[in-house]
Amino acid sequence: MRLATLDDGSRDGHLIVVRRDGAAHADASAIAPHLQAALDRWDEAAPRLAALAGALDAGQAAARPLDPRALRAPLPRAYEWLDGSAFLTHVRLVRQARGSAPPPGLTSDPLLYQGGSGVLLGPTDPIPLGDPAWGLDLEGEVAVILGDVPLGAPGGEALRYVRLLCLANDVSLRNLVPGELAKGFGFLQSKPATAFSPFAVTPDELGPDWREGRVHLRLTVRLNGAVLGSLDAGPEMHFSFADLIAHAARTRALTAGTLLGSGTVSNADPARGVSCLAERRVREQLEHGAPRTPFLRAGDRVEIEMRDRAGRSLFGAIDQRVVESPPASQGHHPHRRPGAPPPGPRTA
Repeated sequence: MRLATLDDGSRDGHLIVVRRDGAAHADASAIAPHLQAALDRWDEAAPRLAALAGALDAGQAAARPLDPRALRAPLPRAYEWLDGSAFLTHVRLVRQARGSAPPPGLTSDPLLYQGGSGVLLGPTDPIPLGDPAWGLDLEGEVAVILGDVPLGAPGGEALRYVRLLCLANDVSLRNLVPGELAKGFGFLQSKPATAFSPFAVTPDELGPDWREGRVHLRLTVRLNGAVLGSLDAGPEMHFSFADLIAHAARTRALTAGTLLGSGTVSNADPARGVSCLAERRVREQLEHGAPRTPFLRAGDRVEIEMRDRAGRSLFGAIDQRVVESPPASQGHHPHRRPGAPPPGPRTA
């Protein structure tokens, strides 16, 4: 089944089930008012949501047209957002770009950081551009949404805690990264709000393409309509989601609703392209002596999508425009994403 969150003006939005073709939805609020509530009692809620999804696909449930612009992130705010860097080609290239050596234990010890999770962007929310000198970049990723994970959960059991999968655009400010990392305390200002795909899907939706804790499908990233990359998300993911979950839970339990990202999807073959501009720039540096591709600018359009083997847009498309940030003094509505239009009436 595929789940999504309608914007109804509240902090957590309104849970819906999405039809297989992505064109219609059914109201799921009688089962759980929002996705976090469903995750909190997943064993009870999941079978009922699956039954509603089956009825919707069979034409036996009330269906309404679905407008992706009305959707929030599946979890508009989350208890935790943990992001890995499981594609080692990406690690090596971005380290090279900033003149840093790969970390010790690169192939044996997963890289993870804890990002901001209080404000998460929806699939069509604008990407705010502050100072262009900060180097605004996109990062196409796969992510999982977890149930409760006990302290010390071993890798062999970790995948049982995966409830849903989605895509992410882990926005980065590349030129702020070196200064922050030099302090020895990690990312903060260089990692603004992350955006997520319209739909979060249960692992069974992927069939055999979800195996060994990896998604074996192509991730397509476009910039201003041109393909930036068409990347295999499975074979070169060095650390699986099982590895990342076990690493994160080594010294603490994780609560239901934790988001965990794969890190930037990256392939060694340059013909596959890239899912972030930093990689393209370092390849240009190596080939031409200097980067030729600028970082994101106001008006740029970013699209991130993954299709299954039947051609269906599995998670829906992240489709965002870069916009100049409004003055800080303007503030924003506490229940609405910065830059988003006011919510309309509930459509579910």
